[in-house]
Amino acid sequence: MTNEQSAIRTTYFSIIGNTSLALIKGMAGVFGNSYALIADAIESTTDIFASFLVLLGFKYAKRPADENHPYGHGKIEPLITFGVVVFLVVSATIIAHESIQKIQTPHKIPKSWTLIVLGLIIIWKEISFQIVIKKSRQTNSSSLKADAWHHRSDAITSVMAFIGISIAILFGQGYETADDWAALLASAFILYNSYLILRPALGEVMDEQLYDDLIIEIRAKSMDVQGVLGTEKCFIRKAGMKYHVDLHMIVNSEISVKVGHDIAHELKDHLRHEIPNLGHVLIHIEPNE
Repeated sequence: MTNEQSAIRTTYFSIIGNTSLALIKGMAGVFGNSYALIADAIESTTDIFASFLVLLGFKYAKRPADENHPYGHGKIEPLITFGVVVFLVVSATIIAHESIQKIQTPHKIPKSWTLIVLGLIIIWKEISFQIVIKKSRQTNSSSLKADAWHHRSDAITSVMAFIGISIAILFGQGYETADDWAALLASAFILYNSYLILRPALGEVMDEQLYDDLIIEIRAKSMDVQGVLGTEKCFIRKAGMKYHVDLHMIVNSEISVKVGHDIAHELKDHLRHEIPNLGHVLIHIEPNE
């Protein structure tokens, strides 16, 4: 299975999970008198749309390179990540606004059984985060990583709701708004996570040099090719799930142009074989004197 296929299957997993949880949270929030759960349901609903956006991005990124896009269509991934962040910010804003309104409005104490629902949700969302974040690392997908953090932020809001409802139930009258304050605090966590997701995606769009470990690996594996005396500059930029490399290779200054050309081709093939996530590899030949 390719990275693209694995990422798409993982996104379907997120969509199904978020749809189910949005319904469960919404019903539990309405019948259990908990706005924190309703706020949780709102976030899960935005997660559904965000996951669909990620899915569309993967479908587009799978398109092969063409005349207008010689490096493929992978750059759509960080752009999709920006869209996912927008969904997060919107959900956080809605939750914050509604929480403030609820804090100012008298209402009943949440039902105690909502804690059981929240406990199960927290466990499921953390499991979902671990599954999706593992896949994001395997596929080098920034948008899948953003989708994973949707699950983690959902777990955080559920933890906040659990704490708020527990306080309201434990202390009784006068603490009815505890779960509303919990929802408000959760919105701040969501905004913070939005920044954590946005920052690396922005670096990807700007071709920021963030891949020191990969550069070290490329330099080391380059020395396995006969005729390569060393390496100089090594620039990496990421597009989707592939890393495009510009590498300066040092060779004996006395060899012919053809021999140098052949060594460069052998190095390119070797690197792409040893490091499957590499896309285009451009080799520039440098003499050793």
